[in-house]
Amino acid sequence: MKTRLTPPLEPEQAAALARAALTDTLAAVAAARGAARRVVVLDGQPGPWLPPGFEVIPQRGDGLDERLAAAFEDVGAPAFLVGMDTPQVTPSLIEQGLRTVRGGGTAFGTALDGGFWCIGLQPGDHPVFDGVPMSTERTGAVQLARMRARGLTPAILKPLRDVDTYEDAVAVAREAHGSHFAALLAEFALEEEIAV
Repeated sequence: MKTRLTPPLEPEQAAALARAALTDTLAAVAAARGAARRVVVLDGQPGPWLPPGFEVIPQRGDGLDERLAAAFEDVGAPAFLVGMDTPQVTPSLIEQGLRTVRGGGTAFGTALDGGFWCIGLQPGDHPVFDGVPMSTERTGAVQLARMRARGLTPAILKPLRDVDTYEDAVAVAREAHGSHFAALLAEFALEEEIAV
């Protein structure tokens, strides 16, 4: 996980930081009001990081576009999906997306690197992922264009910076005061004398 954080972090530190980001994201999802279900779409078995009240379904598909489409298809209900790369996400941001999908709409939030941090869809909307190039600086723009081409008018949520590089991690930690992510990054910075 998070290989672009190394260096300056060691691989074990990068993995621990990814786990902290996931923990913070799950905490925000747990605190958000209005979700009928809380689902983690996972490749593998959940660890002790999974809080109570979350259902786990397996990831399926080859590429990220297929896995995203399968997640929405498997949930089978209006759903708002949040990635785990934005530990600064707040319950209120999640609630905005949930309100939109509960009201029959769609939602979308771009990431500052050109991707996206969230997407909310209705049942049957999952083909919007077909052929969208993932993990590029144009992924978010292409995904939004694909949604609009299918006649969807998503509510646009606040853009967030996701964590890909060490510089991203530092910037996100500054936004996510009091988070596990920020505390762990500060600990690593002290251990390694990394400037934060």
